[in-house]
Amino acid sequence: MDVLVAGAGPTGLMLAYELALAGVDVTVLERLDARLEQTKGGALQARTAEVLEMRGLLGPIQARELPREAVGGHFAGLSVPLDATSWNTRHPYPISVPQWIVEEELERAAVARGARILRGAEVTAVAQDGEGVTVTAGGTTLRARYLVACDGAHSTVRKVLDVPFPGRPGTFRAVLTDVRLSSVSDQVPVTAGHFSTLTKQGDDYWGMLVPVGEKKYRFTFGRDGVASPDETQDALTALYGEETRLGEVLNASEFGDATRQLESYRYGRIFFAGDAAHIHPPFGGQGLNLGVQDAFNLGWKLASAVHGTADVLDTYQTERHPMAARVLRHTAAQRVFALPGASEDVVELREIFTDLMRLPDSNRYLAGMMSGLDASDRIPDLELVTDDGPTWLSALLHPGRALLLDFGTRTWPTTGSSRVNVVQVKPDGEHDALLIRPDGVLIASGMSQVEKRVSYS
Repeated sequence: MDVLVAGAGPTGLMLAYELALAGVDVTVLERLDARLEQTKGGALQARTAEVLEMRGLLGPIQARELPREAVGGHFAGLSVPLDATSWNTRHPYPISVPQWIVEEELERAAVARGARILRGAEVTAVAQDGEGVTVTAGGTTLRARYLVACDGAHSTVRKVLDVPFPGRPGTFRAVLTDVRLSSVSDQVPVTAGHFSTLTKQGDDYWGMLVPVGEKKYRFTFGRDGVASPDETQDALTALYGEETRLGEVLNASEFGDATRQLESYRYGRIFFAGDAAHIHPPFGGQGLNLGVQDAFNLGWKLASAVHGTADVLDTYQTERHPMAARVLRHTAAQRVFALPGASEDVVELREIFTDLMRLPDSNRYLAGMMSGLDASDRIPDLELVTDDGPTWLSALLHPGRALLLDFGTRTWPTTGSSRVNVVQVKPDGEHDALLIRPDGVLIASGMSQVEKRVSYS
């Protein structure tokens, strides 16, 4: 076997799809027997939508999007929506979709490409040598050339290997639950809107009810001290009045705001991605998105190593570690504004910062940071015209291979590299030639630079 992936969450399943697409023999090990249909990780940020679009995976997910106002994201729950429209994206608004739906669609796509998903297979032992990794999971021993730990914040792989997870503990615990309500007051929202319009405080509780369809709600709440799942009705009453009555708790879990990050994402033949590599406060809905983008970066690199065509695995650390570190910083900063019980000084600072967010340049900066659209290596989804008609750059990246766009009439040798798709497009008055990685990152621009980076024989 080529690669084992621990964890069938969005990160692990995105990685499995990428590897299977590249012809890699991949198996995903998942400790749960069945997927938990909990409405967590409820939004895809713009950059994640672009990533999924590059593989043709966004459509089925977006078709199951929950009703939501077309409104931008938020910073620290402040009242000014973030406007990402100036970042030249086809997806300027967060897409409201539960994590389990993302998982379901990614798993369907990965399995269709040949990936295997083993459920009820919890990792209990890991050992590696110079040739590969041996993993015991669900009472079975498996052998692969590489292992990628995508098994979440409480990563078993990380613990088995005794890998340090430096950072700082959280400052609060809260509850995330899916509920049905038997009756509602006029304070219960009918549709999902901007984050700032949904949050409430009362009687030491803070929380948020979000309608998620089929008469269900996602209810997030906490209070001074530590909230527990059995406080659900008390929290509903405190925040939404006596008329709001709990009908059924469908599921419940607790979460916190600890901040931690591995110093290295690679330990020999073992890699870490998603929450197994970094955790942070939940502000701004960053976790699922960061993990999917980790997998998108690592997938083609790992496939190249398996096939022996390139050794770029160390660039996973250099490219993705800083991205997560930045998220850890800005989510920690948001905690100052977002946590309830703010001091009078913080309240005044919040008002000043809200005014700053109304300035176009400030808003654009925050929108780019929170959406992921300000990544320095990002190339927008260009609208192109080929001999077959108009298309988008993202559509040309569906095969998961490097792409050479020639905006002229140069004839490229047909006996060249099988790792690069060459597409001739009509001149756009701006570009000459572009060489783009399988993950949509620009390698070279201009014919002379492209020729230096592509070997043809």
